[in-house]
Amino acid sequence: MRASGPIARRPSAALLGAIVLLAGVGCSSSDGAFTGAPTGPTPTTAAAATTAAPVVADTSDRSTTTVPDTATAATDAGRPAPVDQVLPAPGYGYLELPDGTTLSINVMFPGKADDGPFPTVVEYSGYDPSNPDSGLLGRVFNALGYAYVGVNLRGTGCSGGAFALFDEQQAVDGYDMIETIAAQPWVRHGRVGMVGISYSGITQLFVAATRPPSLAAISPLSVFDDAFRSTLYPGGMLNTGFAVDWATERTRQAEPFGQAWTRRRSDAGDTTCAANQEQRSGNEDAGALIAQHPYYDPTVADRLNPSRYVDRIDVPVFLAGAWQDEQTGGRFPALLDRFAPTTKVYATLMNGLHTESLGLGALERYYEFLDFYVARRTPKLGLLASVIPTVVYWTLFDSPGLLLPLPRFSGLDYEEALARFEAEPRVRVLFEEGAASGTKAGAPVPRFERSFTAWPPPGVIATPMRLSPGSGGTSYTYDPDAVPDTFYEGSESGIWKAGVRWTWPAVPDDHVVGFESAPYARDTVLVGPASADLWITSTTADTDIEVTITEVRPDGQEVFVQSGRLRASQRALDPAVSTELRPVHTQLEADSAPLTPGTPTLVRVEVLPFAHVFRSGSRLRVLVGSPGGNHAHWSFDNLPAGGTVRVLTDDAHPSRLMVPVVPGISVPAERPPCGSLRGQPCRTYRSLR
Repeated sequence: MRASGPIARRPSAALLGAIVLLAGVGCSSSDGAFTGAPTGPTPTTAAAATTAAPVVADTSDRSTTTVPDTATAATDAGRPAPVDQVLPAPGYGYLELPDGTTLSINVMFPGKADDGPFPTVVEYSGYDPSNPDSGLLGRVFNALGYAYVGVNLRGTGCSGGAFALFDEQQAVDGYDMIETIAAQPWVRHGRVGMVGISYSGITQLFVAATRPPSLAAISPLSVFDDAFRSTLYPGGMLNTGFAVDWATERTRQAEPFGQAWTRRRSDAGDTTCAANQEQRSGNEDAGALIAQHPYYDPTVADRLNPSRYVDRIDVPVFLAGAWQDEQTGGRFPALLDRFAPTTKVYATLMNGLHTESLGLGALERYYEFLDFYVARRTPKLGLLASVIPTVVYWTLFDSPGLLLPLPRFSGLDYEEALARFEAEPRVRVLFEEGAASGTKAGAPVPRFERSFTAWPPPGVIATPMRLSPGSGGTSYTYDPDAVPDTFYEGSESGIWKAGVRWTWPAVPDDHVVGFESAPYARDTVLVGPASADLWITSTTADTDIEVTITEVRPDGQEVFVQSGRLRASQRALDPAVSTELRPVHTQLEADSAPLTPGTPTLVRVEVLPFAHVFRSGSRLRVLVGSPGGNHAHWSFDNLPAGGTVRVLTDDAHPSRLMVPVVPGISVPAERPPCGSLRGQPCRTYRSLR
């Protein structure tokens, strides 16, 4: 377990200039390559015991997991073989699928064609990976020595066919696409890897579940485990802040010439691109589909649920993401124990935002993973590749001067280096991202890290915090309009900057109740999800509840840690996958049940995973109340204001917070400065009246 930290060096001005020319400086895509939106040229039961108990592993029955019929068909012997064809080497062109549909692609080489064959990676999404006028990610991978192939999904960009959000045909297309690319003579080893963040990370999970024989590895960054429960309707509440906007934008961009670059290509004489725009009449309206299904409907939601399919993935996986991800959300670690036990899954988890998976702490392992499993070589950074973070972090994070650490496996042959890599624990948790010593406050660098052999971390103790009334009351008036929807009001890309300004509102009296622990006597580390097991009464038949965990410091500052939410009528749990620390709600219409006004009812609110240090003297605060003000980007189609909710705390109704304590972790003595932690606002503490 080594302390992590950056190597902060400044390359020469000449070298920086060369990198800027190579990478094109700007990190935004004309169609949202990083963000999911354009930015410029994703019956209730619970134990009431109050004694600590070890968490047991998820015992869900993997035998019930299925894949869509069309995805399964990708491995059936009777399926049409991929089309034998020659792809651009390099350049822009089209890949033909067995049904005659063509996908637009852009092939970029790291050198002259004669220098091949090259280790090759593929990015596959509905943004603009095949746009030849973009290609930032391609230039980054070229600098790392990889050929890059950007492919637009069916019904997007210049690709033919009709668009449907994460439909099964896209997975089958991905199977054919992988096999066609891997058969090209310029692909080293005859196998390719998949790369990408957000949209192009999620598609990797679906494609890999079809088991293309020529897929070497995947590396999904900033993804979700279950789009419906984690991002679209978290806790049963429609996410109008990000999810609806993102889905609506996907539909708009899939319209004929919905992406500006497709018009430019067609006007310049690309007749295939022009003809493919005429095939969009069958496009699905993703926003309307979401609005029409407020409950989990397997006929629609199953296709949006990677957790149902990842047990079929049989290639190595590198997965990274952040607890406070403002777009796809922080529920993604629930994927980790859904993979087959024999699959090599490497995870890097951290505090922060949607682009945190590109931060320095994750990038080092990401590069190593690709070199081991796609390039099949001992990782060794060239000078050009080593300074890539300088450009990316300067523009994306406003954090210049950061370079990748020196290679860890220098001097070892491939087999020996791979053996050492595979012997390391596969789950890394990066702590206090943004507060690393020697770097700009808020830079995407962790202060320290710890590794675990599994997720949830072995030895985690589900520890109850009994809720008891303090100086404030235990009832509140439900009013989701009492505070602003979010704690960030700036531009979409500004949220990733080191100097981001948060607007985390003060706790509103009358619309929230608070409970606090005693000051911790020793440093305590919490890693994993939490469960707010609340006995409530309400004067109405339904209510939306938000639970927020914060750290109250001895100096009077309060730090946001994590939040979760639930519509009370959707409180029914799935007993097959729920644990003491993670209540999983079915969100099925058949399980929905109103509250009986005035009758005590147990509701368990899922607080998304986090990793946070509560040092000696700090207190843990639990805020329960009306939703709003405790997320950077999510807002909700809440129930109308009105009614009073009471949180019961007597012995017959022992409300509690179950938290994941991981003992034995040493931490830096000093608290990180207020406001330095990425994705975690800080404000002056105020008690409730």
